[in-house]
Amino acid sequence: MRLKSTQPRKQRLARYEAPPHVRRKFLSAPLSRELREKYGRRNLPVRKGDTVRILRGDFRDKEGKVTAVDVKRGVIFVDGVVVAKADLSEVPRPIPPSNVMITKLELKDKWRARILER
Repeated sequence: MRLKSTQPRKQRLARYEAPPHVRRKFLSAPLSRELREKYGRRNLPVRKGDTVRILRGDFRDKEGKVTAVDVKRGVIFVDGVVVAKADLSEVPRPIPPSNVMITKLELKDKWRARILER
């Protein structure tokens, strides 16, 4: 059994150096009450196509589809959540997945359905 350190610097280092298949689990977001009762799970990793409600920040209470998931940076991008740059062009605003709640799941993938059946 491998012991995990409780030192914050080592915890941070482990997160930064984690491989992509482990980082994907860091992109988990809580499920809405209805989904929680339906599937018996508290949270799930966010995927492209899921519908989420933003719970924190400037875009609080805004709901939209996830357009992209950046595993390396640990952020998601939601449709309609953009900020204007100095040249007035709009760019998508990255949002930490801990600040959103999944309200509707994208279940086209057979693997996702298997995860929920477990």
